[in-house]
Amino acid sequence: MKLLLACFGIAVSLLSACNSTQTPEKSSDLSALYRKSTGKPETMVLACYKTTLIASGTDETRLRVCVADSTDMELMDAVLPFRISVNGDASLLNADRSTPKLVSETDSVTIWQSTLENGVMEFILSAGTTPGKFKVEVSAEGVWPASHEIHLIPSSVKLMKPQANQLIPAKTAIPKMIGADISFLPQLEAEGKIFRDGGVEKDAIEILKSHGFNYIRLRIFVNPELEKGYSPGKGYCGLEGTLAMARRIKDAGMNFLLDFHYSDYWADPQQQFKPAAWEGQDFKTLQASLKEYTKATLLSLKEQGTLPQMVQVGNEINHGMVWPEGHISNPDNLAALLRAGVEACREVDPEITVMMHLALGGQQEEALFWFDNMIARGVEFDVIGLSYYPRWHGTLDDLNTTMIYLAERYQKDINVAEYSAFKQEINDMVFNLPDERGNGTCIWEPLNTWRRLFDQQDNALEEIGIYDKVAEKYLKVKE
Repeated sequence: MKLLLACFGIAVSLLSACNSTQTPEKSSDLSALYRKSTGKPETMVLACYKTTLIASGTDETRLRVCVADSTDMELMDAVLPFRISVNGDASLLNADRSTPKLVSETDSVTIWQSTLENGVMEFILSAGTTPGKFKVEVSAEGVWPASHEIHLIPSSVKLMKPQANQLIPAKTAIPKMIGADISFLPQLEAEGKIFRDGGVEKDAIEILKSHGFNYIRLRIFVNPELEKGYSPGKGYCGLEGTLAMARRIKDAGMNFLLDFHYSDYWADPQQQFKPAAWEGQDFKTLQASLKEYTKATLLSLKEQGTLPQMVQVGNEINHGMVWPEGHISNPDNLAALLRAGVEACREVDPEITVMMHLALGGQQEEALFWFDNMIARGVEFDVIGLSYYPRWHGTLDDLNTTMIYLAERYQKDINVAEYSAFKQEINDMVFNLPDERGNGTCIWEPLNTWRRLFDQQDNALEEIGIYDKVAEKYLKVKE
């Protein structure tokens, strides 16, 4: 921990040297926090530093490949043969721009072979000229593979930069957040799960609150009960269930973050399916439908006294939302949809904090591309939200550098709105961002998934105590 805090001093001094047109140098070296000398390989790790590329024949991105153990620590002694496959219009080069060993090539997929050296290998992925999307995957025998979906957008897309008057500092969002997305909770309770802390049965929300959490995040879908929806027939995470959960959150005295997926199903960088109710609409009507839905949902919450303090207009929308109209390949349409969502929030309550949430925790260059193009097109918001999962989003160094740069360039608070591993480290990084620009964090589904805070019998793990210390250090001082 002393190492981590010492690195923040380096990061602060670097910030003053950053400007709006220059990418900062690496801000720190946090490698001791995410690397270990040896261990049992569990999963491949693939960081793709841009997942949106221009189909110009010249655009490219860096790939970083390594292997991690079950705790997401990179293994530096790993010597592991692996394969990289690409099923689209792109080619692969080694970091020195030589050609990797070709295994096979067909019309649909090309496969190369390499071997980890000292735990890490880097490559260059060079885009072709055919717009569309494709997958790049790394795989090795005996470990989980990792992959990214790359979106190639037409070279004719107009790229824009914000004007100085569009980069006005946003107000600091209050209160600071130690949050948890527990949208699965009603389903878990319907299955008979009962949560315990210290052997005592308690409401899961109360357990989280007692350990320092002050925010609960809920995802909401348009019609999740549909056959192709998130929860066929049952409608979990629809409006009715969200209203009920919002009452529980407010009754517990906690704050509420609402995450609009603008879909009947999961929305993320690989899928942003248009709600069935909006199919066939022209774009003007589609824009109105998104605004009306957002506004009606928030008014329903307001009527029962449970209006959220913060709203996400979309979930992990670096490739856009409400496809195909709102895909990132049509940034004008995407910006128009985002403006409609923000307008709905402001009309219900001008004080609602609005977040734009991207799955780009360590992908600084792509985050810059997205925010520049959306802000230049008039998208207004308060907080930058990032997902950070080390399997896909780079290292803790990448995350730290990205957060510092985005906070400085856009003068907005930063929130790691989804994470699972490196709980202490991520909270320390966010709450030590320069100029108090760290809004907070929101762990994803800690009740039952990934690096969870409860065991298989739904007992709180000792690890939950991390948040007692985080809250004592960062919330009680600042609130």
